[in-house]
Amino acid sequence: MIGGYLITILITIAIYAILAHSLNIITGHAGQISLGHAAFFGIGAYTSALLYSEAGLPFWVDVPLAALVAGVVGALLGIPCLRVRDDFLAITTMGINFVVEAIFLYIPFFGGAMGIGGINLPNWFGREMTKPEYFLLILFIFFLLLLLDRRLGRSWVGLAWASIREDEQAAEAMGV
Repeated sequence: MIGGYLITILITIAIYAILAHSLNIITGHAGQISLGHAAFFGIGAYTSALLYSEAGLPFWVDVPLAALVAGVVGALLGIPCLRVRDDFLAITTMGINFVVEAIFLYIPFFGGAMGIGGINLPNWFGREMTKPEYFLLILFIFFLLLLLDRRLGRSWVGLAWASIREDEQAAEAMGV
């Protein structure tokens, strides 16, 4: 069997594969520069941790809520980014990352450099998941993300992303 340390490493790799693929949607499909992507990953992670540890919500509720919060914060912080292009977009997104990192690092509510601890694996069928089961759950979510990306890439949204990637001004002139 796989040891506990190895399965923890595999879980971390799978989570970061999800993060990397979500960045690929922005940079690969749409061709937009984002140096602040980790900030929204952190917002989702901290929101999920706080909803679990402080509000007592279960994993199956706090993770979708955390994704929603990260998306709303991303949309609000993305509004100023709509007005900048190229290097200025990179600098703006990098600045967002630095601000969010400083908030999490220097405000004691968020646990400082150590973050928020004491988070258990999710419960299902009346018991706590094992680490191999959690790894399979993360892999399942990753494959769902790949399928969603493939479907979106072949839809009108994917065509819009491709047009933005190829020529942003022309896409804007066409109403994309």
